[in-house]
Amino acid sequence: MKIETTADIAFPRDLVFATYRDKLPELVPYLANVRSITVTSRVDEGSIVKFVNLWKGGGEIPSVVRKFLSEELLQWDDLATWNAADFTCQWQTVVPSFKDAVDARGHNTFVERTPGVTTLTIKGELKVDAAKVKGVPRILAGTVGPAIEAFLVAAIKPNLVAVAKGVEKYLKK
Repeated sequence: MKIETTADIAFPRDLVFATYRDKLPELVPYLANVRSITVTSRVDEGSIVKFVNLWKGGGEIPSVVRKFLSEELLQWDDLATWNAADFTCQWQTVVPSFKDAVDARGHNTFVERTPGVTTLTIKGELKVDAAKVKGVPRILAGTVGPAIEAFLVAAIKPNLVAVAKGVEKYLKK
């Protein structure tokens, strides 16, 4: 299932990009559905910075999906390669307890369309192989997989915008 969203942030691209890349743990107070972000790895290679960030989310899981998912799904590693030369970020999300069942990856672009306003575009794809989710009968995997994808994409999209708005709130303070 495709993930696509945009957000305008009322600050210059250089500042938005650097804040997004370097200050994620400091944004947690501005993110209602995130309990913590921990940088577990950072490698600087000139204009390229590679991260592994551990995210711990929160929020309610709908009862129709709760039976097949646990709180463990709300913890994930964000593997990101930030390129300051072209203001992009390639990312992959790895859910440790479902790493064989969930594949999420994509890219972000930061464009300053008007002076002092940055448009963040996030495009990606989320795939769930429900047959590899413990407790999902194979006969139901074809129905449950799309339901899990729809739930996750519906939860992820507003959270992606919330992170962008969190960057804006952080920069305003």
